[in-house]
Amino acid sequence: MDIPEISGCVCGRRGEVGSLSGSIGMGSWSDKNGASTPSTSLLTKNKPFPIRGERANCVNTPHVIVMVGLPARGKTYMAKKLTRYLNWIGIKTKVFNLGEYRRRVTQKYKNHNFFRSDNQEAMALRQRCALDALEDVCEWLDNEAGEVAVFDATNTTMLRRRLIYEKVVVEMEYKLFYVESICDDPSIIESNIRDVKINGPDYYRPGSSDCPADHPCSQEVKVSSPDYSGMTAEDALSDFLQRIEHYMDQYQPLDEEAEDHLSFMKIYNTGQKVLVHKHEGHIQARIVYYLMNTHVTPRTIYLARHGESHHNLVGRIGGDTDLTKNGERFGEALAQYIREQDIPKLRVWTSWLKRTIETAKGIDAPQERWKALNEIDAGICEEMTYAEIKEKFPVDFASRDQNKFSYRYPRGESYEDLVARLEPVIMELERQGNVLLIAHQAVLRCLLAYFLDKPSDELPYIEVPLHTVIKLTPVAYGCKVEYLPLGIPSVNTHRPKPQIPGTLEGYEFPQVLDMDL
Repeated sequence: MDIPEISGCVCGRRGEVGSLSGSIGMGSWSDKNGASTPSTSLLTKNKPFPIRGERANCVNTPHVIVMVGLPARGKTYMAKKLTRYLNWIGIKTKVFNLGEYRRRVTQKYKNHNFFRSDNQEAMALRQRCALDALEDVCEWLDNEAGEVAVFDATNTTMLRRRLIYEKVVVEMEYKLFYVESICDDPSIIESNIRDVKINGPDYYRPGSSDCPADHPCSQEVKVSSPDYSGMTAEDALSDFLQRIEHYMDQYQPLDEEAEDHLSFMKIYNTGQKVLVHKHEGHIQARIVYYLMNTHVTPRTIYLARHGESHHNLVGRIGGDTDLTKNGERFGEALAQYIREQDIPKLRVWTSWLKRTIETAKGIDAPQERWKALNEIDAGICEEMTYAEIKEKFPVDFASRDQNKFSYRYPRGESYEDLVARLEPVIMELERQGNVLLIAHQAVLRCLLAYFLDKPSDELPYIEVPLHTVIKLTPVAYGCKVEYLPLGIPSVNTHRPKPQIPGTLEGYEFPQVLDMDL
């Protein structure tokens, strides 16, 4: 098969000084003086990849995802989590929470009577808030390059859902998908109420051991929901349960016959059973698959880089080298730390590269090897230092600094590619219990960006130190993160974002860090 000659470099640009130039078949690099040197790409397996800047997840028609269900059924939890996932894979998504609209136009919340179906004044106000929120949804999708809007409200009546359909589908011609959360398990409902509505991160129970004596909560309870600020936990719980009763009086679940024209999914008891009705397109399919894989079981995820490697010691990227003596000591310290934690049903995941496998060898737990966890492929820059890349390929080195997330190493990967590669890992992590994941700097940056909801421009600069355990504990609407250094010295491989692209300012390597115990 003849390979057509392609003008310019494999990364999609025409030949420039210090960048890959000529056709694929030429196999050479041009330096500043035009001298040709053998290309290391001849030793690299030729891999097809999309043109630089091509989006992996394109949304042709804006989508509106509408949550449905009684209060305390996990709707906001799912809405926020889904939004975090879609933004992580590159789909611009935003939550529009109706409760926030209500609080803007009402005075301080008094009690559950506001939600009675026979409270005509309140019903009119709530309807106006819903219409205002829908207008904002359409405005954001139409004029601010939004792709998916999540409308987070109860939407428990057919009348409300018909209103949404008329606005979103008939008038705006967007795609519409409903997600209904149904829960009849009293233990799950009570847990949702206490953990999210009552015992939020700002809440201290009077007289409890975690409440300082001089804290104002010694007289009153501060709860996480703005509606219950200043109430005692008992009063807040009682009021919220009565609020749910008012919603139940008028609740109409999504109906496959009466609302056959709608696309929707129903999730029973946080994933015990899932029903999908007429979903359409790849965006809705991905939403269904993601929500099917999430759960609310308490668990902890531990992340750690491999121990210090010989390449780390001299500043080379990529490769598959062994651990240094300090790297081996970290592996021993990590095994000791895991033993002391006594984590039930722990599973250990590593990449296929030997530095992660060597780090995990002393840990007494079931282990799995994931090729998807291998470090970002630096292509023709594999096993080079940043100084060497800057000297040989200054244009590419500067280009990566200008857009590190989307820049793809010639014959290698970008961070954007890496996020796509790690999506199955995220899906499986969402299904699992306690996991210790031992991987690499770029890989862990991508995973941390997902769990901590970091934007793509910050993702490539998240600091992931060697010889440190990163403990992630899912909480109500996010994730608690703790950095736990294990006291083994290592070099610092972090290169901060330079003020001037293409320079090594502020970067000194190798730089030994003495980790405090």
